Amino acid sequence: MGGIDLNLTRTLVTITPLLGALIFPIVVVLFMSVININTGIAVALVLSTLWFILMLRTSEMPH
Repeated sequence: MGGIDLNLTRTLVTITPLLGALIFPIVVVLFMSVININTGIAVALVLSTLWFILMLRTSEMPH
């Protein structure tokens, strides 16, 4: 990840899976209960896609 500090990169790599696993179910359930199930499903699709992209962007691949 370009010019980002190594410590910040490692922190992102560590926190990204944890935050996604904790925030995703809470947000989806809130949308399903407050608005409707269809909106909850749409939010689940969008959030899971964004989370997957963020996980790929912050992953540490061997060179």
